[in-house]
Amino acid sequence: MLKKLDKLILKAFAGPFLLTFAVVQFILLTHTLLKYLDDIIGKDLGTGVLLQLLFFFSVLIVPISLPLAVLLSSLMTYGNLGEHHELTAIKASGIALTRILRPVLLVTIGLAVGAFWFNETIVPRANLKAYSLLWDVRQQKLALDIREGVFYNGIPGYTIKVDRKTGENGDRLHGVMIYDHTQKSGNATVILADSGRMFTRFGGAYLGLELFHGNTYIEQPDMQNRAGASFTRQGFDHNLVTFSLASFDLGRTQEELFSTNRMMLNIPQLHNAADSVQKRMLIEQSQVVRQTNAYFSFLRFDTTGRAANRKVEGLVVPASLLAPPSATILQQAGNRANNLRAFASSTAERLDDYARNSAMFRIEVYRKYSQSVAVLLMFLIGAPLGAIIKKGGLGVPILVSIMFFIIYYVLSIMGEKYGREFVMPVGIGMWMSNLLLLPAGLFFLYQAYNDSGLLELDFWRRLPQRMGIPGLRKITQPVKE
Repeated sequence: MLKKLDKLILKAFAGPFLLTFAVVQFILLTHTLLKYLDDIIGKDLGTGVLLQLLFFFSVLIVPISLPLAVLLSSLMTYGNLGEHHELTAIKASGIALTRILRPVLLVTIGLAVGAFWFNETIVPRANLKAYSLLWDVRQQKLALDIREGVFYNGIPGYTIKVDRKTGENGDRLHGVMIYDHTQKSGNATVILADSGRMFTRFGGAYLGLELFHGNTYIEQPDMQNRAGASFTRQGFDHNLVTFSLASFDLGRTQEELFSTNRMMLNIPQLHNAADSVQKRMLIEQSQVVRQTNAYFSFLRFDTTGRAANRKVEGLVVPASLLAPPSATILQQAGNRANNLRAFASSTAERLDDYARNSAMFRIEVYRKYSQSVAVLLMFLIGAPLGAIIKKGGLGVPILVSIMFFIIYYVLSIMGEKYGREFVMPVGIGMWMSNLLLLPAGLFFLYQAYNDSGLLELDFWRRLPQRMGIPGLRKITQPVKE
């Protein structure tokens, strides 16, 4: 009987989980693409590049989608069982709630372990692929876009202006002007044409402009008169000009140049990077005292006010050179004080950068663990809450899930910021969201186990009495008519 029960519950969980995971992936992927929309639009990247970006970004958001999908699906699963009184029937047969939760709990544990493995092995590689490709896309020039009445400088060595464009695809040109700068001599060559036709050649590698009824003006310097120049005009009825579009090709940067970023590292590599930064910071701190000694001079005066001979770093300095303070000495002291202040400021800023870099590496380490544990936490909240609410479908579960996920997400951002800004230790900041929501999950589990009517008015009336608050007992007692 228990095996059939497990199959029933797992079957009820599988459908909502796959559905909610796909929906959450789509929503988060759309949100991610909107952030980089300005870097993608208008560059004619091609279907292959766009599909690669979609695939890599969809992989990166899996660790974020899993907790929300587990929360929503578990709430829907046990809410449906409660709404159709199946949960009540199972409890009436003597099966405890913890036994009813066990099959989905085991699946959730597997998902948490899989999420950690995914975060440790797949996500760093996907980060490397995604952000190296995104870097190249950002460096990519906008696609060829010659507009009416606007000088276009997208093709290296040329400036093109078109008065008017016609045709279905805007390939018919009128009033064409082309400045040729390839000879590095300014606007020495100018082509004017009454009309023309624009098309691509050799598989899109070149742009062809077929010009009609125009002139080519070439300015040639006069060797005899350096201040003057001669002009040559060549008329044509038909002229074909070809431009290379190699500058519009997507150039790929070596991925090894991005491999040291913290988002591309696994846990051992992150620990090594954090320890390396920490060692450099400790070395820098140990050298501060020795480096600041160079900004100080120590003089000893006798009872008459004259400086006595003194051995400084192994050298005997005559007393004549150690005269009482004068305007020059005071000026030198002021300069040294300014230099010391600049040195202290730069050193403090450099040490702060070391500390922040070390904190960022450790944040990535804790993130891999905390996101995996969040899968279990969301189940601990969603499953008992669904048993209490006893509402399935996409109405109440979605509202409750979004509310808890927003709380979790906000707490995660706050904890990361507090750890990065040294308001609290990095470990506490990264675990803050899980630690603060864990009592809520345990509370819901306790209430569901005891069949408590959490959403009923009588429960809240009796709550002050259970908590032993005398001042509220009379208020919450029902009025006798």
